[in-house]
Amino acid sequence: MPKIKTNSGAKKRFKVTGTGKIKRKHAFHSHILTKKTTKQKRNLVHATLVSPADMDRVSLMLGL
Repeated sequence: MPKIKTNSGAKKRFKVTGTGKIKRKHAFHSHILTKKTTKQKRNLVHATLVSPADMDRVSLMLGL
């Protein structure tokens, strides 16, 4: 059976942790930042984990 190709967009956006969880960055932190509060921008800086509902789709795109 052929191998599953990794989705090129997904490999740039997600990282797999040592325990197998998938990290992602927050959206809404690239432009139009003047109208957002400092607190909102500060909270968008930190990475978070992919939700369990999306875990299957993201891991398929990454070829895991």
